[in-house]
Amino acid sequence: MSHIQGETVADIESQVVVRMKKTLEDLHREMATIRTGKASPTILDGVRVNYYGTPTPLNQLANMSAPESSLILVQPWDVSQIDEIEKAILSSGLGLNPSNDGKVIRIIIPALTEERRKDLVKLLHQVVEQHRVAARTVRRDANDALKQLEKDKKISEDDSRRGQESVQKKTSEIVADLDKAGSVKEQEIMAIG
Repeated sequence: MSHIQGETVADIESQVVVRMKKTLEDLHREMATIRTGKASPTILDGVRVNYYGTPTPLNQLANMSAPESSLILVQPWDVSQIDEIEKAILSSGLGLNPSNDGKVIRIIIPALTEERRKDLVKLLHQVVEQHRVAARTVRRDANDALKQLEKDKKISEDDSRRGQESVQKKTSEIVADLDKAGSVKEQEIMAIG
């Protein structure tokens, strides 16, 4: 993580806002790769295909869609790569079994078992906690920067205290947003049918 610096309380607060937003955006990106009961092409976001010797994200080589709640279609733009794409999906560790007809890859998404849903919820909780820790790290960096400004006599003790209270408020808000996003995703994972 980059260190927060600035000449004023406002500089530091604006950096806190930017980094907190990035933390929330990153959580949403990571949660998109956690499977729910419905088919979603985003679960393939981490798949890299060996494209002429270069590991390339699948979404750069094919059009992906979910026409049904239990099916993902992968349509390669270059059909000569269909075997490489299928191999990449099989070796991705997602537990998916693709099948192709020479033009399109079909991936049937099996229903999640209760045990698998619970495992996914545990994974989700770990991901949310990592992002809570990231938000607290931003708070710590900001507080350190405010204390340094106070020590360097660039701001008063009162300004430092007000800045730290403001940073704490922003941290509490972002942690609540992270928890809410995690809760919504947990409900999606646990929803049956």
